[in-house]
Amino acid sequence: MTTEAAAVGLTHGGSEDTGLGHRGPESKSIVVPYGFWLFVLSDMILFSALFATYASLVNATDGGPTTNQLFDRRLVAIETVALLLSSFTCGLAMIAARRKNMAWTQIWLLVTGVLGAIFLFIEVYEFTYMIGEGAGPQRSAFLSSFFTLVGCHGAHVTAGLLWIGTMMAQIWAKGFREHIVRRLLCLSIFWHALDIIWVAIFTIVYLIGTLP
Repeated sequence: MTTEAAAVGLTHGGSEDTGLGHRGPESKSIVVPYGFWLFVLSDMILFSALFATYASLVNATDGGPTTNQLFDRRLVAIETVALLLSSFTCGLAMIAARRKNMAWTQIWLLVTGVLGAIFLFIEVYEFTYMIGEGAGPQRSAFLSSFFTLVGCHGAHVTAGLLWIGTMMAQIWAKGFREHIVRRLLCLSIFWHALDIIWVAIFTIVYLIGTLP
């Protein structure tokens, strides 16, 4: 091996062939979304544990109010529609971003944030009403598991809203750079995952839970 070849071998561009069909690490466009999917999957495991806890404690009311006495399907339906629509507008924002359309990307991100805020406002109102009626998380094991499950999802939505605001500012200031669009993709994955989790909460907690 010549001195020149050895020098090349010490550089990143001349990394040793691993036999996997490429040289060196994958690009960030592959590594970052892949890593973020691992985060989302770990979040799914967290919510699976919360769902299992809720299912095992749903009847542990300790003489307190039950699901039929607490939940208003119509109010929950409104917040569900708001969150589902926000997932749709988030997708539209991604389409606009790929076309590098600044105005429509910002508009759809703003609409997504407003719909998410409506969802969060209704959830906070529900929690406040229940606590005011003496049905707080300390009342029974059922209510503790309910507030933990739904509250954890609400905390994720809050984080998502802050993320949306951050992305709007970054896109406005820096445009559609590669790393900005990559972050926007991760935001989209996160927001759609929250939608999937909420559909499960709506079905298990509010829909099945209020059946006669």
